[in-house]
Parts: sequence; C-alpha cells; structure tokens
Amino acid sequence: MKLPHYLLALSTTLALPTQAADWPMWGRSPDRNMVGTASNLPTEINPGEIGDDEQVDLSEAKNILWAAKLGSQTYGNTVVADGRVYVGTNNEVPRDAKQQGDRGVLMVFDEKTGKFLWQLVIPKLGAGKVSDWEYVGLCSSPAVVGEKAYIVTNRGEVICLDTKGMSNGNDGPFKDEAKYSTADPAAPYELGPESADILWIYDMREELGVFPHNVSSCSPVVVDGIVYTATSNGVDWSHTNIPAPLAPALVALDAEKGTLLGEELSGVSERVLHASWSSPAYGKLGGKDRIVWGGGDGFAYAYEPKPTFDKDEELDVLKEIWSYDANPVEYRFKGGDPKGEPIKYATFKGPSEIIGTTVVYEDHVYAVTGQDPEHGDGLGILTCLDASGKPVWTFKDIGRSISTPSIHDGLIYQAEYDGDLHCIDIKTGKQLWVHETQSRIWGSTLVADGKVFLPTEDGEVHILAAGREKKELGLYTFDAPIYSSPIVANDVLYVATMTHLYAIKSK
Repeated sequence: MKLPHYLLALSTTLALPTQAADWPMWGRSPDRNMVGTASNLPTEINPGEIGDDEQVDLSEAKNILWAAKLGSQTYGNTVVADGRVYVGTNNEVPRDAKQQGDRGVLMVFDEKTGKFLWQLVIPKLGAGKVSDWEYVGLCSSPAVVGEKAYIVTNRGEVICLDTKGMSNGNDGPFKDEAKYSTADPAAPYELGPESADILWIYDMREELGVFPHNVSSCSPVVVDGIVYTATSNGVDWSHTNIPAPLAPALVALDAEKGTLLGEELSGVSERVLHASWSSPAYGKLGGKDRIVWGGGDGFAYAYEPKPTFDKDEELDVLKEIWSYDANPVEYRFKGGDPKGEPIKYATFKGPSEIIGTTVVYEDHVYAVTGQDPEHGDGLGILTCLDASGKPVWTFKDIGRSISTPSIHDGLIYQAEYDGDLHCIDIKTGKQLWVHETQSRIWGSTLVADGKVFLPTEDGEVHILAAGREKKELGLYTFDAPIYSSPIVANDVLYVATMTHLYAIKSK
C-alpha cells in the first residue's frame, strides 16, 4: 500500500506506521489542512443523557459509538493514532482520586471502545492567569510519530511520551514521572499502568527564558526527526510590557533527545501583540520544503526546516525565507499612513496576530488574523500567499478568527469568531456563500465525506454540504459548549465538548 505524503515525510522518525485514515496530529497532516477521509458519517445523532455521575447514558443514543468523561474545560483538539485517542483537558473530574485540584491533563482512550488507558497529569505553574490560566487545562494536541507522542504542556514544556504509557514499563532515560506529577507532597503521585511514561522534557521557560502569556497552546509538528513548536512567548499582565523580547517564538528540537537544534531570529517576540500561540505547518513551496508559521506579531513566515549555524549570532537558527504582514496598513495605522498614528491593539479596527494555524496547500499558504476571544469582535482578514510569500488575494469581509481553514475541491471554508462560516473560491478569493450560526466559534471546520462540520460555543455542530452552493444537512446538539475542533479517523467522527468526548459513527 502506498503511504500518504505526510507519512512519507515523517518516515525517518516512524517506528510503526499509523493507519492511513488516522488523525495523528493537529490538522491530520503537517500541512495542517482540516480535511479528512471518511464515508457514511451521520447527519443526525442523539448524544444520550448525562447522568448525575456525569457519565453518558447511551441507551437512547443514536449513532454514538462511545462517550467518555473529560474534565470541566476542554480546549485541546483530539488526535487518533494506532488505536489510541488523545485529548487535552483539566482535572476537575479526576481519574486518579488521590490527585485532586487544578491540573493540566492529557487523557488517552482506546479507539474502539472508549476505555480509559492512561493519562499525563501536569501540575500548574502557580502563575494564575498570567502564564497558566486557572482550570484551562491542557490546550495542546500531541503529534504522534510511531510509538512516541510530542506535546506542549500548560507549563511551557515540550514533552515526549511513550504512546503505551506505563503499561509496558518505564522506558527512556527519564524516571521521575512520580515527582513530576506530584503537586501536593501530602498526596504523592503513585505510578501505575494508567500513568504516562515520559521519555524526555524540554522546559522552554527554563531553557529559553520565554514568558507564556495566559497559556501555552501550540501543537507541535514533527518532520524528519525534528520537533517544531511555538513557545507562546508574549506580554505580561499589563498587556503592554514584553518580559522576554529576545526569547524565540519558534524553536526546533531533536525528536529523539529533546535538545535544542535551532530557533527563529525574526524578531517576533520584540513585536508580539499578545502571544505566539499558533502552531507551525510544513509543506512544499516552490518545490522546496518549508516550515510555515503565523507569528504573534501578525506576520506569516516561511523557514528552511533544517537549522543552520549563524556566525554573527553564534547559534543555530531557523533561516527565514520570507515574511508577510498579514495586517493591512490601515489595520495598523490610522488613515492607512505607515508614518501616521498607530491604531491601538485590541480595538475593533486595530491589528491582530495569527492564532489559527497557517495551511500549506498546492504551493500556497493561507493565513487568517485574529485575537484572544476575550478581546471581542474586530476586523480580520484571510490571505492567500504564493510560494514566495506574495499575496495572491485577500478577503476582508470577515471578522477576527482563531479557526484553521479547510481547503477542498477548489474551495476554502473559513469560520470567524463572530459566528459565520465563509465559503470562498480558492482561485479568486471571492465569497460564494456564508452560513450564520448565531453563536461564537472557537474551533475549526472539518471537511470529510462531502460534508463540512462546524462547531460552536452553543454546543452545536452545524453540518453543511461541501460545495459551491450552500446546503444545510443537519445539526448535532450537545449539552456543553464546544471550543475544540471535530476530527475524523477511520470513519469515526470525534467531537469534544467542554466536558465529554463523543465518538460518532453511523449504525
């Protein structure tokens, strides 16, 4: 069987091949395009009743394969690889009764049955909303490569995990899992088969001096033995001071050893508006391999994947190939005059960073601007860039967005925070139709099985036909808000609400 292009790209780090229809990382493949392969996905469900014990009663459910209890807040996007389902959440409903209190948690379930397998329990930094917001939990999605999973914790660490947890013993050089997960000395963490097996940890706060703003949220991408991740470096509580302006916003680590291989020197942190939260993508542009990323300064960047030594700086760097300011000049300066008065950040007409993941598709890059939802509504823009970083078209009839686009069959589907879904012709940048949800949208669209799945804060998943004409097909309604993105793997749709994970399959 011929492997998909993204598995070939990861071949040097794969120990075991994932199934062709798995979803082994945020965005499914390194290009981060939110499109999956599936058939017969249902347009109608009954999610069952949630009991007093917060478990889901599936006796009256329809087209639900299984449902699993998560914490009270879930922002991490689901990943499925080699029979395991991963999702980041918090610890408000502890799987380990001895480990109470606010934590970040990565939960892992069996793909077929939903049985809980193991978890990584991550203590909080104790910095509160400044760097590790209370009860937000784990926002990162792991990148699974063979028998290893790479994730960014709420503590600003990059961690490499054994995908089997402790069920096959404590592997790797790291042996302090119990100490790592213990938050209360009076209740030390006890290792067991349901514990995570940590292989290595790289602490970006300690090693790089970064200052994550609010949360550490990037989902890494792993290519040819290198882990690429943003650092979430940003402003402090004042929203005007940058504590670490010289700290890197994007880094490359050795996937086997967890050592630093290189960092960006583009000056992103010196210009950061809020935080560098976006996840990097990987693909070919102009026939060359590129790491593509949206910075916390509102610029889109392309880098050479292999770090090289910079004699002037005396360190290994990710060489910048091009950058593009995704904010029009009129978003940054009053009257559109670059010599005029700057427009204040977090105002309706002001500039934004890039939070939704940039997507690489057929020699082009797609980037959308947005801000922390706490900042409210404002002007946004979706931009199509060619392989050299030059704009092909821009679409301004859109508000701020933290959603990653889905590109399929000549169309791009882009959600905005205000609640609208835009269908745009990929060649011309012209809008074909818009769908209004009357809700807020944090998550991203998923295109699969000829359908577009769109989650909302009201706990709904809108289902539309993928195509040039708008056609509504159905609506899923859940009992809790949805802040993550639906994904599909092996003909099963996964929707994580704030409190539960649902595996959806036609029966």
